[in-house]
Amino acid sequence: MSNPTDQPDIIFLMTDQQRWDCIGKFNEQIKTPAIDRLAEEGIVYSQAVCQAPMCVPSRSSMMLGLYPSQLGVRTNHGGLYDEEKLPSVPLPELMRSAGYQTAGFGKTHWNHGLHNPEPPTRGFEVRAVGLARDSGHYEQGAVMMGDAEPEGLAAYYEETRDFGGGEENANGYIGCTSRVPMEHHRDGWVAEQCLQFVREGLDKERPLFLYLSFLKPHAGFNVPEAFERLYRIEDIPDLPQPPWEEEAGTHLAASDALNAHSAAAYLEKRRVWEAMTPLERRRTTLRYWANCSWLDHYFGRVLDELRKRGRLDNALIVFCSDHGEMLGERRYRFTKYCLYDSSVRVPLILSGTYVPPALRGTVDDRPAELVDLMPTLSQAAGLPRNPLLPGLDLLGERQRLGTFCEFHGKGAPARHTAPSLMWRKKEWKLILYLPHPISDAVSHVDAYQGELYHLAEDPNEWRNLYGDERHASVRERMTAELLMHLAAAWSRGPFFYDRHGYEALGE
Repeated sequence: MSNPTDQPDIIFLMTDQQRWDCIGKFNEQIKTPAIDRLAEEGIVYSQAVCQAPMCVPSRSSMMLGLYPSQLGVRTNHGGLYDEEKLPSVPLPELMRSAGYQTAGFGKTHWNHGLHNPEPPTRGFEVRAVGLARDSGHYEQGAVMMGDAEPEGLAAYYEETRDFGGGEENANGYIGCTSRVPMEHHRDGWVAEQCLQFVREGLDKERPLFLYLSFLKPHAGFNVPEAFERLYRIEDIPDLPQPPWEEEAGTHLAASDALNAHSAAAYLEKRRVWEAMTPLERRRTTLRYWANCSWLDHYFGRVLDELRKRGRLDNALIVFCSDHGEMLGERRYRFTKYCLYDSSVRVPLILSGTYVPPALRGTVDDRPAELVDLMPTLSQAAGLPRNPLLPGLDLLGERQRLGTFCEFHGKGAPARHTAPSLMWRKKEWKLILYLPHPISDAVSHVDAYQGELYHLAEDPNEWRNLYGDERHASVRERMTAELLMHLAAAWSRGPFFYDRHGYEALGE
């Protein structure tokens, strides 16, 4: 059943909120054999970052190839709702235009179902979503877990009912040993749908674009026992903590000051974690790692089924996550709403036979971004390059000096958001931010503040060197590079394209 065309099958594997260092390649304690095999047979991009440290803007940016501010999607409350006015063509629709069979399983987080009674799949011909139809994530024609497996979804929600919104309260991060059968977890159900499709639904006449995207290791940490037992709590390291007690003079402190709800949520988790013993704190890390292993197990099963059917004989395989997880760093911070490395760095691997043999098994430590996936996959599919997008082909000539990420606060109203911009290199990171809400930003641009970290000597980002004149030349050079990078990106677009013909995107 191998692909009869010269175009490679494209297999896109994705997790939610997986730290860059939570794969076996970078942490030998973590058991991710399927991902490790992809690393052995491909390229690991060790310096990859997302474009926003939260789900909706990060995933929209990756799927549409533009930065969050170019899209106008800056927080999890945003989204693009008008299908006739999308600023670029979504990745699955591009793949379909190139002749691919397109199948999507799991999370996209378009958010377009919140304002559209019949939201389309945006290019997926086969679609399954592990949520209920009334969740705001319905896509027209998709199989929804709430319809196909209502009792299983109800059992999952009963187990996590004390985990809070987004399963992110203190209970969600403490987690539990799950008593819900794996196939009744949302990710388990999605994986089974994907496996059934690979066994029964592949088109023998077309190349395949398969997207499998899980909701975890994002909290809550209700983990199947088999994967929790892979780890011994005695082997889990304690969390490193900074020498200071309170966050001060940073974009994260400014964000807390602007958003009382977010600040209160942090203080509640901190109160709970400070009352724990070190051994109790390790349980959260153990369950997070166990979630990573559980999802890796499903990736391995899907890849094995594809391999049996010859669909990896000519293939490009992507593995990535949408952003990271603080996991208790910086005085018991959890989730991801900041520009520090644990939040913005992501695992990113390109693997498969499409990767040049000389590059397989290598680590690429040059700057890489999730927006680079759009041009990389377009090139592999034989599509013309879109010169208006800021991404670069990861397998082509790459000349980027650093990586960009933006953060606008967690809240939806303008009074709760403020712009923070990151420019990162392997050794240095610059963050510029305004401690004022976006609604007042224009009249307060002179009040900008900054952070500068020497990552080579301070990987935890505990010592802000922005005001240290000994590093003034680094600060000024990185500031100039950041501003020119944004000028170059914004000068390209976005523009509203003819959605009925890809030719409008060519050179």
